[in-house]
Amino acid sequence: MAAGKTSLGKRVARELGVPFVDTDAVIVRRHGPITDFFAAHGEAEFRRIEAEVIADELGAEGCRIVALGGGAVLTESTRALLARHPVVLLMTTQEAVLRTANLARRPLLRDDPQAWGRILQERRPLYEAVADVTYRTDRATQEQLVRRVAQWARNGGRHQRTARRGEKEQS
Repeated sequence: MAAGKTSLGKRVARELGVPFVDTDAVIVRRHGPITDFFAAHGEAEFRRIEAEVIADELGAEGCRIVALGGGAVLTESTRALLARHPVVLLMTTQEAVLRTANLARRPLLRDDPQAWGRILQERRPLYEAVADVTYRTDRATQEQLVRRVAQWARNGGRHQRTARRGEKEQS
């Protein structure tokens, strides 16, 4: 959550010459602001809609970069779909998030900015289970990360993965 998926994803897609899709942006176009949707319908309904959008995007023909919301991995069907696709995990620190994120647009952080660390601890095993490679966004410039992620993708992405998913490239 707030690790830079959208900004990095757009730049990597441009570098690779493929479309970019942000599933949160798709949800906003269809249903309005996520904070309003959360308030009106709750997190469970949001996760249901989110899983449908992700399934549609991952099932579409052609190569693309798809950025998922930080909580997408909470849905089992989404995790199962991700197992069939190359997955880049972007990690950062709570300090970096609090310095750069617009908390007003993040329903799970708006009222409790310190929740980021607790949320990460809960979700981290799920993130790591679906990720083929991990990059730290707080330890490199956007340009460095674009080059690294694009090179990883050009080299086959998930096909470089070792036999055990637990062995990840750390940058």
